[in-house]
Amino acid sequence: MLNQIQQQQRQSANQLTANTTFAPMTDNGRFIVEGGHQLAGEIVPQGAKNEALQIISATLMTDQPVLLTNLPDIRDVNKLLDLLTGLGAEVERIDRHTCRVTAKNIDVAYMQSADYVRDAQHIRGSVMLIAPLLNRYGRATLPKPGGDKIGRRRLDTHLLGLQTLGADFKYDAERFIYSFTTDGLKGAYIHMDEISVTGTANVVMAAALAEGESTIYNAACEPYLQQLCKMLNRMGAKIEGIGSNLLKIQGVETLGGTEHRMLPDMIEIGSFIGLAAMTGSDITIKDVSVENLGIIPRTFERMGIQLNINGDDIHVPAQDHYEIQSFIDGGLMTIYDAPWPGFTPDLMSICLVTAIQARGSVLIHQKMFESRLFFVDKLIDMGAQIILCDPHRATVIGLDKRAPLRGISMSSPDIRAGVSLLIAALSAEGTSQIDNIHQIDRGYQDIDGRLRALGAKIIRE
Repeated sequence: MLNQIQQQQRQSANQLTANTTFAPMTDNGRFIVEGGHQLAGEIVPQGAKNEALQIISATLMTDQPVLLTNLPDIRDVNKLLDLLTGLGAEVERIDRHTCRVTAKNIDVAYMQSADYVRDAQHIRGSVMLIAPLLNRYGRATLPKPGGDKIGRRRLDTHLLGLQTLGADFKYDAERFIYSFTTDGLKGAYIHMDEISVTGTANVVMAAALAEGESTIYNAACEPYLQQLCKMLNRMGAKIEGIGSNLLKIQGVETLGGTEHRMLPDMIEIGSFIGLAAMTGSDITIKDVSVENLGIIPRTFERMGIQLNINGDDIHVPAQDHYEIQSFIDGGLMTIYDAPWPGFTPDLMSICLVTAIQARGSVLIHQKMFESRLFFVDKLIDMGAQIILCDPHRATVIGLDKRAPLRGISMSSPDIRAGVSLLIAALSAEGTSQIDNIHQIDRGYQDIDGRLRALGAKIIRE
């Protein structure tokens, strides 16, 4: 029965046209996963979600066309593009992964509408629309943004940075809405109080069109932030220090159009590495942009996973066992997140689930978000040996594949935990049900179809 349904789904998919938006938009859905199957083949990572949200926001900084390629067809990206359309930008969907945005006639008043407030609060990336609109129109509105429920994610860094550049803001506590105004942004020295990627992106976009010179210290320097700065420079901005935590920006009066291609998504790449290890599969991840992966490959190698880097591809061979290394002094391996060039927090959930079937033990220390490890109770129900020390730390005692996990029913609490649960289900014995899969769809494009192509047994209901 499972194979018949999969065949019908493949036939339906082949009938869709190239310019169709594929990302499922319903909030109701579940995956039925038959675990215990080895996968094999090649998979191409989608365009980077976190980069796309910054880049799409930056298209509002010019009235000239901006062509975007390698866009991931996922919920969060499509929702942000819908917000731009509501604001009056012309969004031309050329194909599934390409669009041209022309933000010539923007209706800033639309930000006060009930439709905008409802839609913007469901996507945290909407916060990065503030700086472009402040620069061009002197005012902007932001409902308290949503996103993953992974702990407190304050907006202070955004607000204080914009305020230093000359923006005033008010907060309506009854409607949960921030209102921003300015008579003109002016360059300033800003020492960021935290290394926030979206906070840095907002301040960079604000400073690019502000009058005079700005210096941003303690800036985030992730590859996606570097991509934003490079794109703005192609549009006519003057940003120096790209790739470091000290940016100098000379404001310009206007920006022009450009073309921009998203990097491959490093979080997807790490997810596929973990999937291959947990299921004992032979998978080649194509076109990964190795130079932009930082310490991600080395971190998985420290978990005993063999990675063969061939040009710009990563081949993960099937392994019966993978052994977690210890520190040089013999101490227990600890994997912790940190701002770039440290290990990205978005892969901590993947490392945790991958360690379940490793040989040895590891301490997972999630420093940046206090609610990201709360999904481990589901993994424990599946048979994992995990000790949740506190909201930030979990010790995983590897099973070394002596016993498989068992399939259960569970729910996806956020994007990364959802995919971690999916990886666990694919490695488990029996059938699992994962509810609330719209969370996974927010960040992973057609994940069930792409994994079925590798041999996974997944049904989307």
